[in-house]
Amino acid sequence: MIGRIFRMARTPVTLLILFGMLLYGAWWGYHNIIKPIPPLPPAPCVDQSVPDGQLKANQVVVKVFNGGDRKGLAADVGRSLRNEGFRVILTTNTVEKIQKTVIVGAGEENPEVLFVKSFFKESIVRSDKRVDRTVDVLVGNKYGGFNKDAKATYQVDTTSVCLPSQTPSATPAIGG
Repeated sequence: MIGRIFRMARTPVTLLILFGMLLYGAWWGYHNIIKPIPPLPPAPCVDQSVPDGQLKANQVVVKVFNGGDRKGLAADVGRSLRNEGFRVILTTNTVEKIQKTVIVGAGEENPEVLFVKSFFKESIVRSDKRVDRTVDVLVGNKYGGFNKDAKATYQVDTTSVCLPSQTPSATPAIGG
């Protein structure tokens, strides 16, 4: 008797389980189709020669973010860095609230990070292990100021440093 009930219930239960799996698959597929396309990962750094052990400002790529209340601070800082020869590729705001100036890079002791840090008074360094070796400058309400006396080159102990590519790469086509 129990076997007969089990045999009769087995088919509808199996169909319900399969129908549930089908609904879950449709839900999962729909949510993955409507998701935005993830951004391409940043290009890794490229070894660049450093003649005479002098890292130059035009070899360092910088992004400046304003995390304070003063309007236009990122643009002002970006302009100052461009005047010193740095390749500033972005100046914008950040949602992170910043008090003191924060220099963010691949490592706290990396030459490009220390070079950029030398241009800012009362700044701190933060590492985020980025692979592209760009440097972010986050300025805020207690911006210490720009050090105009900083040197235009930075002394390193090697003949090459891993930095962002100096030549822009072609943008790949979507799906190809």
